[in-house]
Amino acid sequence: MSEQLIANTFLYLTNAIVFGTLSFFLWQFFRGFGRQYVKLWLLSLCSLSISQLALAFKAYSILTPETHLIQVINQGVYLSSYFLFVALFITGIFSAQQQIIISRNRIIFIVILNFVLAWAFTLTCAFASAHVYDRFFMRETLPAFLFAVGYLSTAYYLLQSQVRHFSNRIMLWLSAILGLRFFFFSMISTLALSESWFSLVAHLIPYFDIGTHAVIGFVILIWMQGAERSAAISARNKANYLGKHDPLTGSLNREQVMEKMPGVMESAVANDKQLCIFLMDIKRFKFVNDTYGLKTGDYILGAIAKRLKESLFQPKIVGRLSGDSFVYVFEFDKKEQIPKALTHLHELIARPYQHQGQDISLQCSIGYSYYPEHGSSAEELLQLANLALFHAESRNEISKQFSHDMQVQGRHLLAMEKAIKSAMKHDEFELYYQPQLNLLNNKLEGVEALIRWNHPTDGFLTPDKFLDDVEALALNSEFDNYVLDKACQAIARWHKEYNRWVAVAVNITAVEFQDPQLIAKIQALLLKYDVPPSYLELEITENVVMTDLESAMNTIVVLQSMGIKVSIDDFGTGYSSLAYLRNLPIDKIKIDRSFVQEMAENDSDLTIVKSMIKLSHGLGKRVLAEGVETQTQLDILRKLDCDAIQGYFISKPISEIDLVKYFSRKS
Repeated sequence: MSEQLIANTFLYLTNAIVFGTLSFFLWQFFRGFGRQYVKLWLLSLCSLSISQLALAFKAYSILTPETHLIQVINQGVYLSSYFLFVALFITGIFSAQQQIIISRNRIIFIVILNFVLAWAFTLTCAFASAHVYDRFFMRETLPAFLFAVGYLSTAYYLLQSQVRHFSNRIMLWLSAILGLRFFFFSMISTLALSESWFSLVAHLIPYFDIGTHAVIGFVILIWMQGAERSAAISARNKANYLGKHDPLTGSLNREQVMEKMPGVMESAVANDKQLCIFLMDIKRFKFVNDTYGLKTGDYILGAIAKRLKESLFQPKIVGRLSGDSFVYVFEFDKKEQIPKALTHLHELIARPYQHQGQDISLQCSIGYSYYPEHGSSAEELLQLANLALFHAESRNEISKQFSHDMQVQGRHLLAMEKAIKSAMKHDEFELYYQPQLNLLNNKLEGVEALIRWNHPTDGFLTPDKFLDDVEALALNSEFDNYVLDKACQAIARWHKEYNRWVAVAVNITAVEFQDPQLIAKIQALLLKYDVPPSYLELEITENVVMTDLESAMNTIVVLQSMGIKVSIDDFGTGYSSLAYLRNLPIDKIKIDRSFVQEMAENDSDLTIVKSMIKLSHGLGKRVLAEGVETQTQLDILRKLDCDAIQGYFISKPISEIDLVKYFSRKS
């Protein structure tokens, strides 16, 4: 065996060991780093190592004919392993650049395709001694052309990629060089195979390949080290970003709003301008989450933040302080700009949000304060804007500017919030009951539950002393649930202790009636206390219904299907009352006391009451008159065929102890 053959064999074996060692390093790196492209490159270098072993065997057994079975198998191993090297190397680059995971099925397809091509090229004319040129074309020329296409495509892809760093620039040049090497080899092996100088080129090419492949192996290691460092930097930058921004909307979080505000305030003073701090709360956002799902809610929050940041008024700060609360800081010269800004913000929020084929409309409440007029610190200005927002929401106004008298009211409400929640916790509230008399049989029809507060220091408080504060504090829903619970307890207790079912009517506020969870809450209470649904009646005002007529009608229908009665309280004092009665699926109309008290002396009121009763009966609804205080009023209502009455003439609101006595008397 010549020295040249021994040298070539040793050279290929050395390369196989080098690439095997690099594969081992990549395997260690993969165990700690866990990236798919590292695994792909690990497998590609393993394949390259195998191809070098095959070349070493080919060099060692060069005297064995190409048509020999061992040489054919060795050629197949070489081609399939090098095909795999190129394919997995390119796939790894794509995965690393795009930062994506390539599916297992796609990788398996790539492996099988390359195996099929490699063995197809190997076995074509494999055992035909006379087809030397055809065999060379299938084993060397055609594969070289395919490798050229792969490497040059990779180089072009890296050239067009937006992700640029040292390693991928080196890889770009190496891919281009190898692509040109294989392309020119495929061309000259086709056109000049018989030329004398071709053998010299074929002799030098393996050394060129060894050098470039070795460089590729080490560039892969450099790439991964750089990728690990970039990942650490990216993670640190992401942590810094998330520390300063709300992850859901990309706007500033509360901490960064507070940090950025002083600089914005200094800039405003330097430019002889003022700041307006708008604090916005999205109305009924919980309803959106409950109805459309949390993903839709998250989408809308992101859309709101985007609209605010892209606002024409070019805000200095846009931040998300909590769930559906946003801050918008606007720099201005004159206060005449504020109404325009408010209109603009309300229009931004009110513009429908299109998501999954649905149009979702929202509104917001806004409270705002001025710098430097109202405060000198970010914390103070946000607190005052929040106080203004609180007053806007409690008074059902869309916008409210801070004023100093709000602070007195604010301190009162803070104290009341603590007191009311403590009263519910310690059961200081007591239900009083006003009987309702059926005029057809002169028997007790039911009672209306009315809340009273046995205050530990202020004594016995009627609703006018605290219900406005409950509404201002947005505790309506919590308070209504508390009253419903006590009412259901009472119904169950009377049946257990006195063997008597008594219907109880409970007033429900708009907030609670529009709550999507209302039905579920009532079902849970009825089940908890084992109360038949027919003994619970819900009273709502017509204004509650007209706020969202379609939603209200759907809720009423569901309640009625459960057996719960729904009545309209204070009828005649709200919207155009007679217009919607025909379609409203309610059980009972309660005529407001203002009409009843004057009907004996006022013909107009008498006519109104008479019309209400006649119309309601015509629509199949029962009528109860409130505020009956005299025999005359009772007699008139009997003549008008009113179904039931309620008022001081029958009984004032009484405690449960007195009501039990009333049961016995009326029985």
